[in-house]
Order: sequence, then structure tokens, then C-alpha cells
Amino acid sequence: MKNWIIDNLKTLFYALILAIIIRSFLFQPFYIPSSSMEPTLLPGDRIFVSKYTYGYSKHSFPFSPNIFGGRFFFNKPQRGDIIVFKTPADNRTDYIKRLIGLPGDTIQFIDSELYLNSKKINKERYESSNKVYCGDDILNVNFYKEFLSKESYYNIAYKKRGTLANTNKFVVPEKHYFFMGDNRDCSKDSRFLGSVGYVSYENIIGKARIIFFSNNVLEGRFLEFWKWKKSLNYERFFKKIK
Repeated sequence: MKNWIIDNLKTLFYALILAIIIRSFLFQPFYIPSSSMEPTLLPGDRIFVSKYTYGYSKHSFPFSPNIFGGRFFFNKPQRGDIIVFKTPADNRTDYIKRLIGLPGDTIQFIDSELYLNSKKINKERYESSNKVYCGDDILNVNFYKEFLSKESYYNIAYKKRGTLANTNKFVVPEKHYFFMGDNRDCSKDSRFLGSVGYVSYENIIGKARIIFFSNNVLEGRFLEFWKWKKSLNYERFFKKIK
């Protein structure tokens, strides 16, 4: 009996070590709790984030141990990447947003149009009369394709009325990045300098890669298996994140 207990404890210990290694160096699962990244990511999506894409910092490890500064094996993020990071306000809370501004970039909204380095970013409306949630509120929005280049675009949502019109010019500091949610009028992000602001390269956790599971939280919680027929978003299972 004693040997059986010891063998099982060893198995659990090795499994725990393996899980920590995978979570810290390869992939980590995350749950999407809010609408800030609609239409790209929906509340109830569960995603895998690659930890190796941008190298490693203390935030790559459980509980962010303060054992070193900076990043090892650092690879620069690309504009347009969807990234999980620790918020600068507390260095603990995980946020997921889209990378818009690189170090040295300037970002500004003028008459509801996004300008990057004084150049307007083109967007094309592809759907109207849509509704997205913002907490308990429902927003009437238009969906757009926003083009970072002629070949590269992503999908975003802007309110039909009362969308963000004008801002001051944001200048991204060295070794920092500027993030925004795709649901532009329901996202606490780098536009809010007092709570999020510019994000240090040390705070980056990893790149969002794939949706491995999705449950429509409006139709039922995951544990309510008798509602799965309506609540599970099968078409989103193993969907690549763009």
C-alpha cells in the first residue's frame, strides 16, 4: 500500500512538472471572458497562446517570479498580432488585444478614423445592423475590414452612433507597445493611459494562435451539458486566430 501511494505521488509530481514546462515554454490555454475582441474572439472562446513566439520574461512563468528582467530569445511582435499580456497597472491581470503601435509609432483618432504615423488606416464596411455585447449593454455596430497594408487586414466593430471620434496623439515609447480591442467602443486598452496605457515588452505573454473550444455563454454555461446543443459553437472549434 505504501509503495502504491509513493508511486502515484511520483506520477502526479512528474505530471505537474511536465504541465508547468508546457505552460511556461510552449502553450498556455486562456479563456475569453468579455466582448472586447468581437467579432474576432467571442465570450466563451477558449484559446491556445504560444509562449515561445516572442521569447520569455518573468511573466512567462506561473506567478511571475521576480528572478530576472527583460526577455530571453526575444522576437519582435508584428503589428496586427493578437497578444496576451499583463496589464501595466498591476502586472497580474491578463488582457488580450491586438497590437497596433510599435515602439516609436504615433497613433491618433481623427473624426473617427484611425491614423498610424500620420497616415489614415483604410477600412471597408462588410456588414451592418450587427449587435455586439458590452457587458450587459448591447451595441449597434458596423463590422469593418481594417487594412494595415494592402494584403493584411483584420475585422473590427465600431458603434453606428457615438463611436470614438478624436483623441490626442499617442507616441509609443521605446520597448513598449500600443494595443486596442477589435470591439473598438467596448475595450479598455492602451488608449486609457491611467489603467492600461503603453505595455512594456516584458509584460507580453504570448501570441493567440487557435480557438480550441467555444461555448456561447448566453445560451448556457459549459457545465450545463443539457444545453450543449445550443451553447457549443462547433464551427469555432480549432479555428485559427487572425
